[in-house]
Amino acid sequence: MRHLTPWALWRRPLAAALAGGVIAWFAFVANREVPVLDWFDLAVHEAGHLLATPLSPLAMFLAGSVAQIAFPLAMAGYFGFRRRDAAAAGFCLAWAGTSAWDVSVYAGDAVTRTLPLVGGGEHDWAYILGPNGFDALDMTKSVAGFIEFSGAVMTVLGIGIALRETAAALARPARGPAPLPSVPASPDGAEDPWGAAASLPFRHTGD
Repeated sequence: MRHLTPWALWRRPLAAALAGGVIAWFAFVANREVPVLDWFDLAVHEAGHLLATPLSPLAMFLAGSVAQIAFPLAMAGYFGFRRRDAAAAGFCLAWAGTSAWDVSVYAGDAVTRTLPLVGGGEHDWAYILGPNGFDALDMTKSVAGFIEFSGAVMTVLGIGIALRETAAALARPARGPAPLPSVPASPDGAEDPWGAAASLPFRHTGD
């Protein structure tokens, strides 16, 4: 049995919670891009556009922002449900929240269009909310606010999941390796070699 160290029990989920708090501070307090993750989000964003190229223009413009949030959400689901790794799932959920904040800034720029665009081209959210999309430029502030609020909820939930795992880990002791089986003794008190052999964890598979 693998020995569970104190790091595996509580330090790792605590580190995930702290990392989630740091990226949340960049996005929701400092109102700036999260270092390193912002570049990865941009790559996923552009990949979303590329994958949706065969679809309609509206779907293609939406795909970038959707992919940017959906990718870390999918990672959170993978670690949470498939791997049962609450620490990783919590951090990825917090990451999805900060990515949603980034999308909200882009959406809020649909009217003024002051943000620099990578490679030029058309403004995603100006098209999405414009007359060729949902024709809802007058709702730009509300749409951006909803996306930002959703991101904040995801971030808080992610940090909460990691903190909950930290508390649960602190409440249970570390587990060491399983004890060896006892060796049976013969009736006269001497050690029985045949009994010792029979107690070893071997299994006869047969033919």
